[in-house]
Amino acid sequence: QVQLVESGGGLVQAGGSLRLSCAASGRAVSTYAMGWFRQAPGNEREFVATISRNAATTYYTDSVKGRFTISRNNAKNTVSLQMNSLKPEDTAVYYCAAKYGFFTTRQYDYEYWGQGTQVTVSS
Repeated sequence: QVQLVESGGGLVQAGGSLRLSCAASGRAVSTYAMGWFRQAPGNEREFVATISRNAATTYYTDSVKGRFTISRNNAKNTVSLQMNSLKPEDTAVYYCAAKYGFFTTRQYDYEYWGQGTQVTVSS
């Protein structure tokens, strides 16, 4: 079992930055690929970014490439999402997720999920 708790969401103006954090407890997160997903009102949850177990590989959805950076610290069991140049369309609830083994962009492959943190970007 892995428990995930997100933090760092909030209200920010367009062009601003936020850093989301995900604290994992339970099994060592180093054996899990980690991902960030988001769900905007009225929309389905969508993939944002993922990082491999050893942090050697990252992958982003096109709309956030060059603006968001996913990182992890396995010693501290944490995963972060640095979000820069935020846009109103980034407004959503952001979820951290863990998948045992190899990383993927498919949300249904992720076994553990946090409760989410709200990010609101005003124009």
